[in-house]
Amino acid sequence: MKVVGLMSGTSHDAVDAAAAELTLDGAGHTLRLVPLGMVSAPYEDALRRALAAALPPSPTTMADVCRLDTRIGQAFAALAVRADRELCGGRAELIASHGQTVYHWASGGRVHGTLQLGRPAWIAEATGCPVVSDFRPGDVAAGGQGAPLVSLIDTMLLRGRPGVPTALNIGGIANLTALPATGPAVAFDTGPGNALMDAAVHAATSGRAGYDADGALAARGRVVPALLRRLLDEPYYRLPAPKTTGKELFHSGYLRTALDGFDSLTPPDLLATLTRLTARTVADALRPLGATEVVASGGGTRNPVLMSMLREELAAGTALLDSGALGLPAAEKEAYAFAVLGFLTLNGLPGNAPECTGARGPRVLGSLTPGRRPLRLPPVPARAPHSLVVGRG
Repeated sequence: MKVVGLMSGTSHDAVDAAAAELTLDGAGHTLRLVPLGMVSAPYEDALRRALAAALPPSPTTMADVCRLDTRIGQAFAALAVRADRELCGGRAELIASHGQTVYHWASGGRVHGTLQLGRPAWIAEATGCPVVSDFRPGDVAAGGQGAPLVSLIDTMLLRGRPGVPTALNIGGIANLTALPATGPAVAFDTGPGNALMDAAVHAATSGRAGYDADGALAARGRVVPALLRRLLDEPYYRLPAPKTTGKELFHSGYLRTALDGFDSLTPPDLLATLTRLTARTVADALRPLGATEVVASGGGTRNPVLMSMLREELAAGTALLDSGALGLPAAEKEAYAFAVLGFLTLNGLPGNAPECTGARGPRVLGSLTPGRRPLRLPPVPARAPHSLVVGRG
């Protein structure tokens, strides 16, 4: 089955679409993924500004939410059409859309709700294909954190690797999935990936830049120990797993509060400190797990200063490699993961890993929006796949 996975991360700068050919082996133990490629498109400036203006801690209105839901859905639909044409030869059979997370309601160690925008009806109408969307709420309703949902795909991909393999994604928020030598898999958000760095660059450039390209600012600065200590005092880092967070916590206002008393701080020193914060909190989260291998993906892997700091912070003997070594390029891995989740949903198979999210049990995730053709569901396989193998056509 040819499936297109769509997503936009917490950096809310672009939409990614990855296409894959997905097949279950005869016994159903293994899911085979053949990557067909990825296309990406930035949000239009007006839409990105409207989205940024509506995110916490800014106030918003239901009219804003409705407009964003429609315009994000249309942006996803346009890219899905392009992905079907360019990557699938017009033969895509399913679209899986994560949408755009705008609020993740977490408090007291629990997630009470989550909201992703990008109305799937626009995607279904534009492509003619059925669309699986709204993945997270099913896990939340079952008592889970609703994230990181890619933990199921990570466990399938890492299973059988030696030692304690760990998948790390550094987007706006950083998250990991680890397979300990004994016991169940563990997954959680470690804290800010690029979120605070992006907020600092946006403020320092009066909105002209949205991120520290190639870590250039951080490379010119020095870490400020007093500020780093203050930032590391954040209670979230000491919460037990499973746990999730987002820009509801790590936003520009949070950064402004943390900078109280550091009035003479230069942008390079601030970026160096925030980059070290991300590297330190990731490494601190990995250390108790005994990680022997870290397979990294996400936008943060394109920041050489961050990756250098992470290597410095990791325990001796812990290997750090790009997810491309496992067949899924770092920039594409999450979009492929949602293609897999959509495939599982259409086939009536669970899409969460309860041991990772804290849900009461495995659940078939998402909502299904029919396309322009009659909807025919495949028969439910006898078992859920145990492993994911990435191959070539």
